[in-house]
Order: sequence, then structure tokens, then C-alpha cells
Amino acid sequence: MGGAEDGPRAAAANGHANGPSVEEKLDELRRLLGKADGDPLRIVGVGAGAWGSVFCALMQDAYGHLRDKVQVRIWRRPGRAVDRATAEHLFEVINAREDVLRRLIRRCAYLKYVEGRLGDRTLYADEILRDGFCLNMIDTPLCPLKVVTNLQEAVWDADIVINGLPSTETRDVFGEIGRYWKERITAPIILSLAKGIEASLDPLPRIITPTQMISNATGVPLENILYLGGPNIASEIYNKEYANARICGADKWRKPLAKFLRQPHFIVWDNSDLITHEVMGGLKNVYAIGAGMVAALTNESATSKSVYFALCTSEMIYITHLLEEEPEKLAGPLLADTYVTLLKGRNAWYGQKLTKGELTLEMGDSIKGKGTIQGVSAVDAFYELLSQDSLSVMHPEANRSVAPVEMCPILKALYKILIK
Repeated sequence: MGGAEDGPRAAAANGHANGPSVEEKLDELRRLLGKADGDPLRIVGVGAGAWGSVFCALMQDAYGHLRDKVQVRIWRRPGRAVDRATAEHLFEVINAREDVLRRLIRRCAYLKYVEGRLGDRTLYADEILRDGFCLNMIDTPLCPLKVVTNLQEAVWDADIVINGLPSTETRDVFGEIGRYWKERITAPIILSLAKGIEASLDPLPRIITPTQMISNATGVPLENILYLGGPNIASEIYNKEYANARICGADKWRKPLAKFLRQPHFIVWDNSDLITHEVMGGLKNVYAIGAGMVAALTNESATSKSVYFALCTSEMIYITHLLEEEPEKLAGPLLADTYVTLLKGRNAWYGQKLTKGELTLEMGDSIKGKGTIQGVSAVDAFYELLSQDSLSVMHPEANRSVAPVEMCPILKALYKILIK
């Protein structure tokens, strides 16, 4: 449980108040990685959802001007067309922001958005990302990004890889990346933003988190793979609303990266308990769907939502203690991350829309303008895992042995609605 650094003491230790300059922080990380003069630190984002795109944009804004020392780029698949309605909305966003409008005119890029608005041209997701627009977050313009659509080109010499993929895609994409890295002498650092899990039942029931998926797929040791979680909302972070995050993993890279990532409005703490934070990251998306349903069913009743919060956090704590031998105390930032996701995350939004009949299950868990609703696959994985008789627990009232899922009525209800 040790290793947590939360609050003002952590800020002071990591140099937030009157600390090192941006260039000094970059130089320090370069030294730790053994980078030679003239060889830029290569930071590559894999996956361009809202949080993955915002994270790369934060790095570009903070360090991109030091071109001889750092290179920031992001990979996304090519060929995803922007539909006419989204192109029209994108045009409205551009014209509502004078700074964005002037930037596009200077880059001679404005005309293509006019043509997209008129339906005379098809825009593509990788094309608009280069101009600073994430398809899953059109209303929040970002800085222009260096976009690479060839995965091998993007990652083969990367020093730091940011996993911005949904957990459901992480294994396959990093399996491909692992093939490109077979000849590498030194392992890169991988920072995973993914929130979700897989259930493995053989030889024993267990969870597989995104960092474990990445290590299994690439052979990169777990000490080089870290997880970054909230509490935060991607668009609000980019708009410089004050936010916290927590980086979790082995000592070797955790503290240096916390220091490197910290910005005045984005305070990064660190913690050694990687798996507990990943499990909670997956669970919060499960229960956020239920929070959206409760909000819709009760017309945003504060009392109903608070009762739900009490019940769902109890279930989350129960599940985490069941799956982890020595989980970190589930308080403070961990519960705050749950709270913000229940308030304003895409999974809560999905639960609301589903309950109101504005979305249907037949539409799947990849929703236009939002990306993957990761809570759906997480419901399936946690239910499957906790249904195993080999994990049986004693029911406190029935005085008999039951599968753990019988102690989780909200999870059972979500499974019945979303999966069964």
C-alpha cells in the first residue's frame, strides 16, 4: 500500500511550486533515458480518442517548442470519414473561435472545412486531427498534432508510448507493435490511459488489466509500463480547468514521469499500487452506466443519485478487495475518479441515453462522437469472473457458499440489461 504521495507534500516534492522549468524537466528525463545531444526524445500516442488526443496535445503544448530535444506524434488508423452532420458542426466550432479560425486561415486549411460543410469534400479523422480536432470531442479544439497513420513508422523508435486505445483494442494493437519491437535493444516506457479489464478463467479465474495485456503482447517488462488515471475529464483538462491525475507503477519511472507530466493546472501524484488503480478504473465505467440510468429514471434526483453512489462504491470496494490481496485503501483520489465519471463521463452519458430510448443496445458500444463505451465490455468481464464457483464466498444471511456476483446486485442488474 506504500508509495502514495497525495496533496501539498507531493506537489512540493515534484517541484510544482517554483520548481524546475519546462526545459529543465525535459533535460532531466532525457538524461535518465540516456538520450544523446541531437537525438530527440520521441513521445508517441497510440490511439486518438478524447483522452489520448488531449494527452498528446498537452505534451505538444508544454514541450513541442523544444524541437531539437523532443518530438511528439500520435498514431490513428486512416480512412475514418467525417460524416456531413459532424462536418457542419465542426465548421460552427471553427467559426466560433477566432484563434482557431485565424490559425486555419494561416495554414491555408480553412477552405477544406468550408467544402466539408457544403458537402463538396469528405474530411477524414486523421486529417482533422492534424489541424487539432478529435473526432470524439469536436467541441474542444486542440493544438495541431503530428499524425502518423502507419503504426510501424509511429512506434518503431519511440522512447515513450502513450496507450490511448480502448482496453478492448489494446491487446491486438500492442501485439502488432510487439512484432515491430523484436529487434529493439532497450525497452521503451509505456504509459497506459486505458480503463477496462479482461477476465481469464484458465487455469484460475483472474483479471487481466491493460498494463498486463501490453506486457504479454510486447514482452516489455512491467516495470516499464505505467497507468495514468483521474479524477479528470479530458475536455476540461485541455481547457485548463484545475485537475488531478495519478501515475501508478514501479519506482524506476513513476516519480520521474510524475515530475515530467505535471503542469500548473494538471497536478500528477504517484502511487505504487498499479493493479488496484486499474481495477478501479475498469469498475468506475461499469457503475457509471448505472449512474446515468438512475439519473434518467429519477429526473436527476439528488437523493436517488446519492443513494446509488453509496451502494455502487460499496460494491466496488467489495470487488476490489476480493480480487486484490492487498489493495490500497479505496478513498480520496480513487473515489474522486469514480465520482467525476459518474457525474460527466461518457459511460454515464450512455446510461442516460439508453434509458431515455435515444440509444439502443443494437447500436453497439462504439458510439459516434463519443468513441468506445468501455463500461459495457467491463460489465461482461467482471460478471463472468465473479460468477465462478471457485471464488465462492459465504453469504452472510443465507449461511451458504455463493458465487461473489450474488453479493453484487447492481452488477447483476447491469449484466441483465446490457449483456443478457
